[in-house]
Amino acid sequence: MSSIGDALVKTSAYLKAHPVEARYTDSAAVARLDSGLKVTVTAPDGRSVRTDMSTGVGGTDTAVSPGWLFRAALAACDTTLIAMRAAMLGVTLSAVEVTIDSESNDYGILGIDASVPPGPLSVRTRIKVSANGAAPAAVRELVDWAVAHCPVCDATKRAVPVSVEVEVA
Repeated sequence: MSSIGDALVKTSAYLKAHPVEARYTDSAAVARLDSGLKVTVTAPDGRSVRTDMSTGVGGTDTAVSPGWLFRAALAACDTTLIAMRAAMLGVTLSAVEVTIDSESNDYGILGIDASVPPGPLSVRTRIKVSANGAAPAAVRELVDWAVAHCPVCDATKRAVPVSVEVEVA
């Protein structure tokens, strides 16, 4: 088993023995408006990512949009879970490519039509996988398991409770 597979086996065994430690609060992403529609989002360890919006809505198009980051997060998470599951099963992957796109309607985000949601109307996932010596059915089962256990995909499909706290300074 690979070092990834070994780590997953050890972590799973530990969490089964200590179930209270499986639930936790995820690290916060703190976004600050820089200027215009440019935003810097920082993790607790100081790593950061910048976003901007297209010129059509007043941005300067100097960074990826938050919506693109959402699709990137979904693509990266699916890819990661495919690699994790392959490692758990001892499958050697030679290539994984996950493409996420979505359909949106700007009437929603701009508040032009209240019947149009501001988020994506649909999301499409396309996955290409090559695995050395693995049967196609086994690879498909591996991918299906990975997508079913991807936390970003789950948050996309499931109604997750959201609370909003506002402090006006």
